[in-house]
Amino acid sequence: MNSAISDPLTSDRRQKIIHLNTALCRIFDIRYPIFLAGMAGGPGTVSLTAAVSNAGGLGTLGAAYMEPKAIRTAIRDIRKLTNAPFGVNVFVARTPDDNSRTPEVQQELNAMRAKLGIPQVVAEDVKTPDHFEQQIAVLLEEKVPVISTAFGVLPPHMTEQAKAAGIRIVTMVTTVDEAILAEQAGCDAIVAQGSEAGGHRGTFDITHRPMGSNIGTMALVPQIVAHVQVPVIAAGGIMDGRGLVAALVLGAQGVQMGTRFLTSIESGAHIAYQHKLLASTEESTVITNVFSGRPARGISNEFITMWDQNGVEPLPFPTQNTATRDIRNAAAKEHNSDYMSLWAGQGLRLLTAGQSAGHIIQETIDQAQTILTQIKSS
Repeated sequence: MNSAISDPLTSDRRQKIIHLNTALCRIFDIRYPIFLAGMAGGPGTVSLTAAVSNAGGLGTLGAAYMEPKAIRTAIRDIRKLTNAPFGVNVFVARTPDDNSRTPEVQQELNAMRAKLGIPQVVAEDVKTPDHFEQQIAVLLEEKVPVISTAFGVLPPHMTEQAKAAGIRIVTMVTTVDEAILAEQAGCDAIVAQGSEAGGHRGTFDITHRPMGSNIGTMALVPQIVAHVQVPVIAAGGIMDGRGLVAALVLGAQGVQMGTRFLTSIESGAHIAYQHKLLASTEESTVITNVFSGRPARGISNEFITMWDQNGVEPLPFPTQNTATRDIRNAAAKEHNSDYMSLWAGQGLRLLTAGQSAGHIIQETIDQAQTILTQIKSS
């Protein structure tokens, strides 16, 4: 990969930040060890992806719910905005829809539809298109610099194709065992997702852990570092340079940040979502599976409260996600955050409004460098 980022830094400053140029940076051809999390469903835009890459990090497009044609268009639009490396994130857990309890679930969802004034849904089967094969085909054809995955590893034949095309592979994990599996599967770097992280838990198999594996970042990162040879990227509650330095001390070679960019200028997060984020605290989030059937951390709201009171088990992913989509979409149109999925991590008091992604990256690096300089001189 060849980055064409212009670098205005002076030679003196380059010397000062050299120790932030970790092996991760060299492998992915980026200036700074900061990855943008792949935020699917709207928050992660083409402009945000390109802005993070242009600022020296690795921008990542959250493409899990996108149709293949839309992914191809987005990739080409990103390339119009940056010559720097970027990634595309997809979900690898592809299971058929489970409609065994659809009538029961739709009955509960209809109570929410009534509150929003949208049509009731009869107890019909839910159908979710499976675009995974075609999504990966597009990524391979477009030769994206990086493919990142959640919920598991790429199938071996896809990994071989990606490697042959010179594409780097990043896998999100939540346990040491998952990290070992990811390394054995051929990934180039591992994202160690701590329980503080916003959005979907990356746990591979939730059969025996319905809410996923939830180990804190500080406990998870050094244990994974001790058991794999590929670079580890810390994720979960990291919002600034202090988090970056802490991750490096724990043995990570970089960080992944998602929540920090949700209120950036380039964010695609709904304005009502952003307002809720800025009004929330470290106590505002919960891990829930009621929106998608997969555990994810987000701000607690009326949707979650109503569902938890009914005692009905959500349908598995992706069936539940498809079944709740009309409610979430209607809520967004009405600017009603009570019925939207408000994915967010636990570092909410550190959010700011009106900053560009590039400014957030530079502020994070500057703060980290100041801390490291102070440590070195003390």
